[in-house]
Amino acid sequence: MEELLTIAFRTIVLYFVILVIFRFMGKREIGELSILDLVVFIMMAEIAVLAIENVEDHLFHTILPMLVLMIIQVTFAYLSLKNRKVRQLLDGKPTIIIKYGKIDEDAMKSQRYNFDDLMVQLRENNIDRVSDVSFAILEPSGKLTVVKKENSGEHRQLEMPLIIDGSIQTENLSRIGKDKQWLHEKLRKHGYTNPSDISFCSFTDGELFIDEKDGHRT
Repeated sequence: MEELLTIAFRTIVLYFVILVIFRFMGKREIGELSILDLVVFIMMAEIAVLAIENVEDHLFHTILPMLVLMIIQVTFAYLSLKNRKVRQLLDGKPTIIIKYGKIDEDAMKSQRYNFDDLMVQLRENNIDRVSDVSFAILEPSGKLTVVKKENSGEHRQLEMPLIIDGSIQTENLSRIGKDKQWLHEKLRKHGYTNPSDISFCSFTDGELFIDEKDGHRT
């Protein structure tokens, strides 16, 4: 009887410990979990199960590794927030699967993404024909984001981020056939001399959208 009460007590304690740790680690939907999140969650679950079964072990020996895992996860989350390369390494980056109604088979192979998956996710987006798609983007979470044609039948342009958190996205500049000099000239026309003052800048339909960082000029 005493052992059962101990197991019940340890279960309750670990439940609240894990609840607090997950709450501290931030909010994410299940479908948006990164590989790092999944590794941390699986390890914590395994540690908790072992702690509940091995009642002779001190509970602190279980809580300590959980706290270490939390620190690791929070640290990497902070680094990924500040550094796009770290974020892409941990979470991956979006991949264009369909562009102007044309399927990119090489991109599908690189993501180990098959045609059955594509058709299912297109139907989930109420798309009956691939030719109706301007862009289909496979997100790091595995979700397919679809940009449909305009009613006129013309393909819509994809919004292309050129600056993210003050960092110029040279790869996206190349995709629209532009370079850094062109971007700097456009920014100067809008009254900006330093890209680091800009939180987000994108290009679509021949126009720049600029959102400056908080605390800079209005």
